[in-house]
Amino acid sequence: MSRIPVPRPGRPGAVLALAAGLLGLLAAPPGAPSPSPRTSPAAAVAENTATVFYWTKTKNWTAHNLHYAPDGGSWTTVPGVAMEPACTDWVKKTVSLGTAAGLQATFNNGSGTWDNNGGRNYALGTGNITVKDGVVAHSDPCADTPPPASAKATVYYSTEALGWTTANLHYQPAGGAWTAVPGVGMQAACAGWWKREIDLGTAASLKAAFNNGNGTWDNNGGSDYTIGTGVSTVRNRVVTANAADPCAATPPDTRAPTVPAGVTATADGVSVLLSWDPATDDRGVTKYQVTRTGGSGGTVVTDVASTVYSDTGLAERTAYTYTVRAVDAAGNVSAASAPATATTGDRPATPATGKPLGTDPRKDPIYFVLTARFNDGDPSNDRGGSQHVKSGNAANDDPMFRGDFKGLIQKLDYVKGLGFSAIWVTPVVLNRSDYDYHGYHGWDFYKVDPRLESAGASYQDLIDAAHAKGMKIYQDVVYNHSSRWGAKGLFVPTVYGVRDSQWSWYYDEKQPGFEYDGLTIDAKTGKSYYNGDLWSTAEPAGNTCVNWGKPTGGKSAEGYTVYNCQWPSPTSGMFPKELYHQCWIGNWEGEDSRSCWLHEDLADFNTENATVQNYLIGAYDKYIDMGVDGFRVDTAVHIPRTTWNRRFLPAIQERVTQRHGAEAAKNFFVFGEVAAFVNDKWNRGSVNHSAQFYTWKERKEYDADDAKAALEMYDYEQQQGTGNQPTSTNAFLDGNSYHTPDHSRFSGMNVIDMRMHMNFGDAQNAFSNGKDSDDSYNDATYNVVYVDSHDYGPNKSSERYAGGTDAWAENMSLMWTFRGIPTLYYGSEIEFQKGKKIDCGPTCPLADTGRAYFGDHVTGSVTATDFSQVSSASGAVATTLQQPLVRHVQRLNQIRRAIPALQTGQYSTEGVTGGMAFKRRYTSGSTDSFALVTVSGGASFTGVPNGTYTDAVTGDVRTVTAGTLSVAAPGKGNLRVYVLNGPGRIGTAGPYLK
Repeated sequence: MSRIPVPRPGRPGAVLALAAGLLGLLAAPPGAPSPSPRTSPAAAVAENTATVFYWTKTKNWTAHNLHYAPDGGSWTTVPGVAMEPACTDWVKKTVSLGTAAGLQATFNNGSGTWDNNGGRNYALGTGNITVKDGVVAHSDPCADTPPPASAKATVYYSTEALGWTTANLHYQPAGGAWTAVPGVGMQAACAGWWKREIDLGTAASLKAAFNNGNGTWDNNGGSDYTIGTGVSTVRNRVVTANAADPCAATPPDTRAPTVPAGVTATADGVSVLLSWDPATDDRGVTKYQVTRTGGSGGTVVTDVASTVYSDTGLAERTAYTYTVRAVDAAGNVSAASAPATATTGDRPATPATGKPLGTDPRKDPIYFVLTARFNDGDPSNDRGGSQHVKSGNAANDDPMFRGDFKGLIQKLDYVKGLGFSAIWVTPVVLNRSDYDYHGYHGWDFYKVDPRLESAGASYQDLIDAAHAKGMKIYQDVVYNHSSRWGAKGLFVPTVYGVRDSQWSWYYDEKQPGFEYDGLTIDAKTGKSYYNGDLWSTAEPAGNTCVNWGKPTGGKSAEGYTVYNCQWPSPTSGMFPKELYHQCWIGNWEGEDSRSCWLHEDLADFNTENATVQNYLIGAYDKYIDMGVDGFRVDTAVHIPRTTWNRRFLPAIQERVTQRHGAEAAKNFFVFGEVAAFVNDKWNRGSVNHSAQFYTWKERKEYDADDAKAALEMYDYEQQQGTGNQPTSTNAFLDGNSYHTPDHSRFSGMNVIDMRMHMNFGDAQNAFSNGKDSDDSYNDATYNVVYVDSHDYGPNKSSERYAGGTDAWAENMSLMWTFRGIPTLYYGSEIEFQKGKKIDCGPTCPLADTGRAYFGDHVTGSVTATDFSQVSSASGAVATTLQQPLVRHVQRLNQIRRAIPALQTGQYSTEGVTGGMAFKRRYTSGSTDSFALVTVSGGASFTGVPNGTYTDAVTGDVRTVTAGTLSVAAPGKGNLRVYVLNGPGRIGTAGPYLK
């Protein structure tokens, strides 16, 4: 501890503010007697007093203290005693002097600013004394002035989310002192609310903290609360000034919502898509009633949760009329909307959509490809974009959009031959930016990017071809953001652009009838990147961008004049706040990380807005209808959990159920990217930013408004903290027994196991960290597990994993046997681009990065007769298939596919010694699969069921009679899997599994 200097009386030191803070903790409670020497009653002497008045008008201090010493006596402790308001521009303090005939005095503001009469201190007498700008006089300046009116603050505090049985208010009026701990008791006002009225004197506000009297505090995360005069409420760490009395009786809701407007009906074959504008209500609309008339079905009324409804399976060439009513929580129903009519056409000759395979996703190892970089089946759709030359890609004849669906279809047998039964593809929607091959700059969410499609190789063709081979397609989807140019059909900003001698190279001339599709080259300019539809020199109607078209004073890299409103950004004013957020992220573990922009290329949707929600739900319904098997959700952490749980996840389930049935919906696999790049269980202590948090339903009700609910949930869960989050045993065995998992509190979203990913620099570390978090997921057996990806390697490395072949084999052995779903980033089976920077944008050629073109390694022909089984291969792909990690992953997939416990089993390390060692079991009907696993190191298993165990790797047979089985270390990259009543050795020995 540092030594604290003591100031000389009348010469205050620099540490007075600290001393003042300490005094608040050490002072005796108000009214407590001070110790004094014992005196005889007969010795009592009349006591002198002094009432000191101090002039405040010229000081502008917010607090005033009198630091004094009676003549012949000791000085008060710094900063002295607080003075109270007397009358306008005066404060006062009456002090006892004992037998002294005067006092020495100085004055201060409690924060280090002093008035000590130029270093001489003030010499004062008794009675009424005034000190005004250094002049001492004897009078009462307030004798004829009434005291100032006292301000009142009525504070209501909600303990609804805290469970407190009492509440105290500990406070400090502005310029005054804190109450003694624990403060003043609050009175019960109504259910969940406590109340206290405070007399503030002349103060205009107070600082406050609350506690339950037993040591549990709410001090606003250490910042305390600032509360003004009048009625204020404090609920879930939100202060509402000039609030209504929360305990006033709520009048019954008798007002109906407004009538839905803008109802449109559009027919597509024998389906009708109905949409309308959201209705409003003083307490919130809860649903809509859609009434259909026409056809032979009579009148049909359907309840709908959103403002989009797809009516399917209708009669051909029949007119249907629809009206919509809004309903609120009280059951009040609006009048019917204006009718909208649509006439159906002919029923499609064949189904226009596919159907998901609908099986348990844990059975399907995942192969992850950047579609545009995997294999080029159709060079005619290759596109380099505006950065083709600058990036260095042109010099390598390597356009950013190179791979396509045709190339992926051609190599489905390669992926199946590796043993994978699910393929995760990067986003397929039409993108729009200078460098958008990866798919995360979505512009038209309702259109598949033509740079990925070919004749006979559409996205639908890919889905159907994969399903024909028993393989699933998981589509990468983005709900958080669009491209920087907005989203077609929702909002596209108009930017300022002048086609002068400096900028004509950038701003394409407008071409009537020409529409950007990413593929079609504008014949007039000869460029594929078309922006003639995005810019205007004239200020557009309704422009909200400040200083439209005026020079900023800056220059571009080329030395060209830069203008205001020339480039979209959250703070430019180009985007409406109803549809897009208006800020940059400042704190990646703060609330703003869920409501601000990540990057200039990623315009952040206001996902709490119903119009945005319906736009995205409608877009992704299209791909559900096409039969995809699941969604990988990009940037899931940047959308509040309440919005996922209220809107997007139920919409997915509803659509899959409607189109493909309940079983398909149960197994439609949604796994989110909740990027927490830390090596601990909870992301820097923030539950709202931790992966496992998104696997749970809400545990309390929040405001009906989604934006308010998001803030309420954030504050509530942050206050609950890491120690009060839900837990689960769904991933764990009960001893040696499998138990039916409880998914009743499951949100509908599984997640990528970011903690294992971050620690895969070493397999043992990944294993230890992974299992440490598993009780906080709803069900960790659904976690998606990978070593590296298109974004990062372990420990947030910017390079593809380069730990060596043995380490790769060890990582794979762990991923394919431990709980979760093993996932491999394309090319890792041959250590493709190991150690190369994963992404450097257009500042270097793609060929030099971890996103290089892979097709050269799979040229030739390949035929897979089953998963992990290749009957024939020729050309470069035949060489690729002989690589050690290829053979390793092929056999791992064979073993995992043959042993149910490794796919869907729960696990335990109870009774297990060894590094990466565990037991797994899955029981269902006639299936009872029990496996003992050790990765690399030796292990012993005690307390296991007796019986015959066979190693799936070597075929070694062990008979257990006393509940114990010991296994020698198989070596790095190797593995032992002893299965009770197992099938024997699976596959043939390779470079590692031997």
